[in-house]
Amino acid sequence: MEIQNKNIKIEIAQSDNYQRIADIYNEYILLGNATMQDSLYDGEKIKSWVDHFNDRERLYVLKKGNTVIGWGIIKKYSDREGYRFACETAIYLTQSELRKGYGSLMKRFLITQCKSLNYRHLVAKIFATNTASIEYNLRLGYTIVGRQKSIGFKNGKWMDIVIMQYLIN
Repeated sequence: MEIQNKNIKIEIAQSDNYQRIADIYNEYILLGNATMQDSLYDGEKIKSWVDHFNDRERLYVLKKGNTVIGWGIIKKYSDREGYRFACETAIYLTQSELRKGYGSLMKRFLITQCKSLNYRHLVAKIFATNTASIEYNLRLGYTIVGRQKSIGFKNGKWMDIVIMQYLIN
C-alpha cells in the first residue's frame, strides 16, 4: 500500500518519545498477540533499553506530523561474538494506524539501517497466529526458517513462534 500522507518521518527516538513508545507497546501487551511481555511498560523502561544499547542497536520512531504513531528497533541477536552480524528487528504501530503502509515503510527503513550498521542476517520472531505479520514480512523479503512449538506461555496457553530471516548480500 502506498502512503498518501507526505507528513511522515522516521527519526531516532529521543527521551521525550519514550512514554509514547511504551504506550504503543502496551497496546500489544494488553492485546496479547505480538509480544511475550506481560508487564506494562513506562518511559523509564524504554530509557533503560536505550541506555543499555551497544553502538549498533537503534530505536526509531515513526511520526505522522508531530505524533509518534509507531516505533522500530534494531537489537543484537546475541552477546556471543560469532553472532555479531545478526540482529533482530521489530516494529509496533498504534492500532489505529495499521494497514496503511506505515509498517512496510518502517521495515524497509530498518533494513537499510541494518545494512549501514554492517548486519548481514536479520531475524523476526512472530506469533504463529499472527498471520498478517508473517505475510507482511514475507512481502518484504523475509523467509520462514522455522517454528518454535510451545515456546511461550501467553493468554493461558502455549504459543508457537515463527522465526523469519532476511539476508543482506
